[in-house]
Amino acid sequence: MHKIVGKPRLVGMAGSLRRSSYSSAVLSGLRENLLPAAQIETCDLRLPLYNEDEDGPAAPEEVRTFREAIWASDGVVIVTPEYNHGIPGVLKNALDWASRPFGESALIDKPVLVISVSPAFTGGVRAQAQVNETLLAIGAGIVTGPQVVIGSITGKIQDGLLVDGESLRFALGALDRLIAMSRNDRTSQRLLA
Repeated sequence: MHKIVGKPRLVGMAGSLRRSSYSSAVLSGLRENLLPAAQIETCDLRLPLYNEDEDGPAAPEEVRTFREAIWASDGVVIVTPEYNHGIPGVLKNALDWASRPFGESALIDKPVLVISVSPAFTGGVRAQAQVNETLLAIGAGIVTGPQVVIGSITGKIQDGLLVDGESLRFALGALDRLIAMSRNDRTSQRLLA
């Protein structure tokens, strides 16, 4: 069991809608290995396409729920596949909703860890770069350190869970950095209050 002091609440986003997606399996594997030290609540990214005309106080209920989950969390874990050398549309759409309202986004300064996965040995590095670029534009607090890129993912999943020990250890180490970053942010906020 991975030891983490405290009980942070994390929001997980799986960048694939497929029922047996590798992204969901990675989040499930992380969740299994973090319990009971931390919890990861996975958000449903089946949101309407972003339309500024439908945003604001009258934003769709599922969008308001999605934003509130991010606001209430200590950090965000995004697991993304790579579609045609880039970020999946469903994830980009979710980040567009989360980035609003401008200047007041739930993601501003929120610690975010990006993990990319792919059946290819490259592990989705191009998608990860695009997600990080989007997060920089939003003002999210991207977790620094070695990027978590899991290549050849097909052989690392069993019964809907990431089970590869080396990949899990590496990803859990990055989650430690996310949680530490979250604690530093909370300490800073208390000092400023």
